[in-house]
Amino acid sequence: MVDFQDERYSPTGFEKSDIKVQEVLETIADFDDPNIDRDGAIVGVLEDDSPYPEVRSAVANTDDLSIPCNSFRAWVIGLSWAILIAGLNQFFFFRYPSVTISSIAAQLLSFPVGRVWAKVLPNVRVLGVKLNPGPFSIKEHVLVTIMATVGGYCACFDHVTDIIAVQRVYYGQRYSFVYQWMVVMSTQLIGFSIGGILRRFLVQPPSMIWPSNLVTCALFNTLHSQTYAGIGTRGGISRERFFLYAWICGVLWYFLPGYLFQGLSYFSWVCWIAPDNIVVNQMFGYVSGLGMSMITFDWAQITYIGRFVACRWAEANIAVGFTFFFWLIVPTLYYTNTWDSQYMPISSRTSFDNTGASYNISRIINSDASLNLTAYKEYSPLFLSTTFALSYGLSFASITATLTHAFLFFRKQIWVQSRRSMHEQPDIHARLMSKYKQVPEWWYMIVFLIMFVIGVISIELWHTEFPVWAFVLSLTIAFFYVIPIGMIQAITNQAVGLNVITELVVGYALPGRPIAMMMFKTWGYITMYQALTFTSDFKLGHYMKIPPRTMFWGQVVATAIAGTVQLGVQAWMFSNIPDMCSTKQKDGFICPNTEVFGTASFIWGVIGPQRQFSTGQVYHALVYFFLFGAICPTIAWLISLKWPNSFIRYVNFPVIFSGMGAIPPASALNYVPWAIVGFIFQYVIRRRHFSWWTKYNYVLSAAMDSGLGISIILIFFCLQYPKNGTIGLNTVQTWWGNTGYLNTADGKSMPLLTLPEGSTFG
Repeated sequence: MVDFQDERYSPTGFEKSDIKVQEVLETIADFDDPNIDRDGAIVGVLEDDSPYPEVRSAVANTDDLSIPCNSFRAWVIGLSWAILIAGLNQFFFFRYPSVTISSIAAQLLSFPVGRVWAKVLPNVRVLGVKLNPGPFSIKEHVLVTIMATVGGYCACFDHVTDIIAVQRVYYGQRYSFVYQWMVVMSTQLIGFSIGGILRRFLVQPPSMIWPSNLVTCALFNTLHSQTYAGIGTRGGISRERFFLYAWICGVLWYFLPGYLFQGLSYFSWVCWIAPDNIVVNQMFGYVSGLGMSMITFDWAQITYIGRFVACRWAEANIAVGFTFFFWLIVPTLYYTNTWDSQYMPISSRTSFDNTGASYNISRIINSDASLNLTAYKEYSPLFLSTTFALSYGLSFASITATLTHAFLFFRKQIWVQSRRSMHEQPDIHARLMSKYKQVPEWWYMIVFLIMFVIGVISIELWHTEFPVWAFVLSLTIAFFYVIPIGMIQAITNQAVGLNVITELVVGYALPGRPIAMMMFKTWGYITMYQALTFTSDFKLGHYMKIPPRTMFWGQVVATAIAGTVQLGVQAWMFSNIPDMCSTKQKDGFICPNTEVFGTASFIWGVIGPQRQFSTGQVYHALVYFFLFGAICPTIAWLISLKWPNSFIRYVNFPVIFSGMGAIPPASALNYVPWAIVGFIFQYVIRRRHFSWWTKYNYVLSAAMDSGLGISIILIFFCLQYPKNGTIGLNTVQTWWGNTGYLNTADGKSMPLLTLPEGSTFG
C-alpha cells in the first residue's frame, strides 16, 4: 500500500514508483465505489486532492493552522444562535402553518454578525481572552453554524420533545422537568456518542462523501471568497456575484408559488382541465393522486426529498424505483381493489375505517389509553391508502436490503477501516486533519455511559412501562444499523429510516403500551438518526478543517443548552397559551406533529401490528417484503461477480426501497421534478459543461436553498403571522390561483367508489 502520509505526489513521483492505475484506485477505495470516475480519481490524486470531482469543486485541499477557530467570539455567537434558534423553532414547531429557521438561514445570518463583531468591538483581552481576534474567519463561521444548527434541530424536529407533549396531551402524564431533561439529553447525546465512536467508518474514508455537506462547504467558501484548485480556471463572473444574483432570484421567486399563486406549486394542470374526472385526478393530481402532471415551479417542492446533490446513479435508482412501484404497482393494486382500496383515495397520509371515513381512534380506547377490544371489533379494522400501505412494504424491504447490501458490498471496507488510522487514509483531507489532536474514542464512550445511566433512571423512576431490557434492545438496533445506513447515506445522500422496524418490534414485544412504544422508537430510531446527523457535522468539520476537540465541545455544549431551552419554551407554552394543542386554538398552535406522533402511538402501541400484519390480517402480505428486500441485493451481488463492469454495479436496492420513504405525503410532485433537475445538473451539465458545473453547481444549490429559506421566513412573519393570518383573506388568499387546485377531485381526495349510507367494506 502507498504511504499517503509522507509523500505529496506529482506525475513524476508516480512514474518513478511505477504504480499502476488500478493499484491507485484500490488504495483510494476498498470496495467497488460507483461514485469513482477512474480518470477523474487519478487526476485528483495526482494533484494531491480528493479523488471525487464533487468534493474537489466544493472543498479546498489546503489548510492554514493559524486561522482562528476556537475563539471567544465564535462561542458567544454560536451559543447565542443555538439558544435563539432552538427557542424559536420549538415555539413554531407547535403552530400551523409553521416556519423553520434552517441551517442555511443560520449560516447566512451568522456571517454579518461575525463581520460586525470584528469591525465594532475593540481588540482587547478580558481575563486573558481576546474579544476580537481579527477578521471573522471561515473556521469561526463553521463552528458557529454547527453550534447553531445542532441546537436548532436537536430535539423538536426529532420528536423527542413530542414524547413529552404526547404524554401531557393524550395520556395526562405531567412529569417533572428533571424527567423531561433526562429523556431529551439521553436521546441526543447517545446519538452523538455513537456517531463519534464510528467516525473511522463514516467520516475518515474519502468514499464517505456526504453530498449534502458539499453545498454547505461551497457556501462557506463563497461567502469568505476562498479560491482553490478544485473550482477550476473557468472565466466569467465570480462565484460570489453568481451567488448573490441567484440568491436574490430565489428570495423573490418564492413569493409566487409560496404565497401569490400557489397553483404554481401544485401545478396539476391536467386536473384543471377535467376537475371532476376521478381517474384522471388520481393519475395526475398532486394532493391525493400519483402526480403524473410532473411539473412544479416551486423550489421547495423540487428539493422536498433532498437537494440535487445526490449522485446521478443514486437519482436514477430512485427514479426507476418510483416509476415501478408508484406508477405501475400502485395503480395495479388500486384498480383491482386490493385491500378494498377503491373506497379510499389512492394516496393519503391518514388512516380510514370501513366506511371510508378517517379512523376515529377515540372510539376504541379506554380512559387510560388502553385498547378496548370489544369496541375495536364493533367499530372497524384500520385501513390505509394504497400508497401508504405500499410504503410500509418498501420500508420492510429496506431494512433487510440494507443489512444484506452492507454485508455483500461493504464488508471489506468495514474491515479495512476498523484497522486504519487517520493518517493512513488515502485522502488529502484526512491527512490534513491528522495534524490536529484527535478526540479519543473513550471520550465518546464516557458520554455514552453517562447518558445510558440517565436514560435508565428516567424510565425506572417514572411510570413509563418501558423495561430496561427494551431500552437496551432499542439501542442495540440503533447501533447495529448506524454503519450500513450511514455508509449508504454518505455515498448516495439517501437516508434509510428505522421508524417502521422499531414500531414493528415494540408493537409485538410490548403490546398495549403506547408510552413504551414512543420511547422504544425514540431510542431506537431517533438515536440512530441523531448519530448520523452528528456524523454529517463531523464530516463538515473534516472538510473545513475544524479541530476535532473544538468540534466535540461545541456540539456537546450546544446540544445540552439548546435541548434545555426547547424544554423550557415548551413548558412555558403549555402553561401560558390557552387551548394548547386543541384544534380550536385561535392562534394556530394546534400541534399537528404532536397529533401525528400521538396517532402513531395509538396505532402501533394500542392497536398493535399483530392486528395489521399477522396471519389473516388485512396487510399480512406486506410482511413478505422483508424476504424480498434480502433477496434483491443478493441477486445484484451474484450478477456483479459474473459481470463486474455492467450496469448492475450502479443498482442499489436499499436506495430504491428507502428512496420511497417520503411517500406519503410526498408524491411525484416531489420525485419527478427532483429527478429531472438532478439529471440536468448532475449528468447533462456535468458531462457537457464540466468547468461551469465545477465552479457554479453547488453555489447555485446553496443560493436557491438559502433564498428559499429566507423567503419562507419573510412570507410567514410579514404576511401570514400578523393579524392571525387575515392579511389578504378576501383577496389573495381566495383567488383561483390559490384555491383552484383544491377544487378538483384530487384536491378533495375523492375515492373511486363510495358506499351507500350505512354500508361498510372489508
